[in-house]
Amino acid sequence: MTSAAFRVEQASVQFGATVALAEISLSVEPGESVAFVGPSGSGKTTLLRLLCGARRPDTGRVLVDGAALGDLSTRELRAVRASIGFVHQDLCLVPNLRVLTNVLAGRLGHLSFLASLRAMTLPRRDDVRVVFALLDRVGIAQKLYERTDELSGGQQQRVAIARALYQDPRALLADEPVSSVDPARARDTVQLLTSISRERGITPCMSIHNQELARAHFDRLVGL
Repeated sequence: MTSAAFRVEQASVQFGATVALAEISLSVEPGESVAFVGPSGSGKTTLLRLLCGARRPDTGRVLVDGAALGDLSTRELRAVRASIGFVHQDLCLVPNLRVLTNVLAGRLGHLSFLASLRAMTLPRRDDVRVVFALLDRVGIAQKLYERTDELSGGQQQRVAIARALYQDPRALLADEPVSSVDPARARDTVQLLTSISRERGITPCMSIHNQELARAHFDRLVGL
């Protein structure tokens, strides 16, 4: 599987009277690690949502691997979104479910409704092994069967990363994943995300406030 490439052409997004992005143009090459830096409200989250197809620009267009997202059918767009892992700032985990189940949810975009139901309720042994290996890679393999709301904030963050990786994505987008953690954990998290992306041949893009961390771990910084 090849890394994803992104291109944004003169894209603008407006929420009511508020302009979130104004005629943004940007290219991200396959495998290139890019950090979006800027203050709160500068449009970093909106730009990430454009890249994964969760939001369409009001003007301009967004392309993934040369395909304009606005020209795709619903099925084609779903396939593109399933190939892009997203670590949300609020993590979007289901707190009363086990870690295993939360990670398994990462692949639902690839499955039909019945297959999704079966995967979540009666996971195959091979799938459990894959999840265990991912949790081991992010350092919390021993938490496989624990309830997610019983974990620390840092451990929940790693569950969210494992869930995104379970999609077997071609790109990994992360929205301010270190905004509410201490400096040591922030450094470890950014290093984990970028090193795993290199290992797997994934294109990583992250929004981040800390320019020092961004300079240390990313090929390119884009200021907003």
